[in-house]
Amino acid sequence: MSLKISTALAANCSKTAERQSWLSQLPEFVAELQQRWSLTIGHPFDGDHVSCAWVAAVRVAGNRSAVLKIGMPHFENLHEIEGLLFWNGDPTVRLLDSDSYLGALLLERCEPGTLLRTLPEPDQDSVIAGLLQRLWRPPHPPHPFRPLSALLERWSKETLTLAERWPDPGLVRAGLDLWKELLASTESAVLLATDLHAANVLRAQRETWSVIDPKPFVGDPAYDATQHLLNCDERLQSDFDATTARFADLAGLDPERVRLWTFSRLAAEPRDRWQGDDWFELARAIAARM
Repeated sequence: MSLKISTALAANCSKTAERQSWLSQLPEFVAELQQRWSLTIGHPFDGDHVSCAWVAAVRVAGNRSAVLKIGMPHFENLHEIEGLLFWNGDPTVRLLDSDSYLGALLLERCEPGTLLRTLPEPDQDSVIAGLLQRLWRPPHPPHPFRPLSALLERWSKETLTLAERWPDPGLVRAGLDLWKELLASTESAVLLATDLHAANVLRAQRETWSVIDPKPFVGDPAYDATQHLLNCDERLQSDFDATTARFADLAGLDPERVRLWTFSRLAAEPRDRWQGDDWFELARAIAARM
């Protein structure tokens, strides 16, 4: 079986041998699931937002529309299936079937499927803030979800391995230290989406807007504001304090914690290039005022 692979997914898979191996086996996985779930495979989805999974429109029994998603090996999406079961369509896309071993999900089809990012960013703020408030529920033990500290510990190790590239060691270390402080001062922990931005929200019929592609971790809800804010680069650059404060107000969050979480990611999140990076330069400008 020959599969069309999105440019963004191919680029991500080229980064590790494990992902290259997964990509080479992907046609076999699709063929197996096609037979097991009696699927008619339609067109695969493309675009820069299809970067961590192979995703295609499918037809299931009764000629109903659905979506087949097979995720590449990825630390952050380990518990996507369990997260979708936890939220059970409120306000996420519904999970119809799954295979944890293959990282495969058979999902409810969002129609018309228009991306939230087609709306002006201030309108996106309101929608995403409302969705986040519905997502934030404490999972009752026993549960499989990892703490947010696990994600930040991994990012911290990646950043530290790149220390020779840091243009401002003091600023990077301030961001790393701030992660520890914010984790230690978290008062309430809920299940987070961690990757909720306007390309991961689709117009649907059952819900006006449905969340896709959650990467669940348990932690501070103020952290969950950062992914959307970091996708509003121009507004962050023009008025960081007002942009973070407005979104915090919409989401019912402490504006200072949202500000600090966002600043810490700008300063310390691992990246291939530090010098001249717009996020890092913004962190420098914010630090100068702190």
